[in-house]
Amino acid sequence: MSHLPFRELLATPGVREVCTLRGRLGFMAYHGGSLEVMTDVIASQAAERSGASYYGVLQPAGHQHHIPSHRVSPLDSAHLRGFLHHVDTVITIHGFGRHGYWTSLLLGGQHRRLAHHVAEHLREGLPDYHVETDLDRIPRELRGLHRDNPVNLPRHHGVQIELPPMVRGQAPHAEALIDALTAASTTWVGASASPPVRVGERRSGSSPA
Repeated sequence: MSHLPFRELLATPGVREVCTLRGRLGFMAYHGGSLEVMTDVIASQAAERSGASYYGVLQPAGHQHHIPSHRVSPLDSAHLRGFLHHVDTVITIHGFGRHGYWTSLLLGGQHRRLAHHVAEHLREGLPDYHVETDLDRIPRELRGLHRDNPVNLPRHHGVQIELPPMVRGQAPHAEALIDALTAASTTWVGASASPPVRVGERRSGSSPA
């Protein structure tokens, strides 16, 4: 865990902040790059394939600053503010590794109806994995329920997905995961895909687009 403020992380050389606004459902991966490996790839691919919006922060090789989600604040980022204002609900992709959970996908966040919807698609696409939606069975620190967690800031809140290493790192598993997330996004009632209204990317030392 890092005590580095989010705004300082964004100003760190090599850190990339990416935002693409499309539909009202969005994907986030703000622990991407070298920190929680492949989370940004999974989120961005699922968003692109389903016409959803995307926000990501990618750390370069050698950087692993883990800022707790409740300290990832839209007050520190114009891109994040714009993203959260644009979307109605979100699916946030995280990575974790913990003994006893190597084949478990944990679905937290305050939007429980969406969590169960996403879980149906994940169970169909990844039958060798356990998809957990019971908050009481998810470790407290991985539940994504804090009111300041970005997953809960859009109008209708969202779902936080914690992914173990294998499903992120092995090609057949990761591709099946992206397909399942794409299907969940495109079949979510009320999700509206539209052409991108803004594509932004900010590298450290530059101004937001």
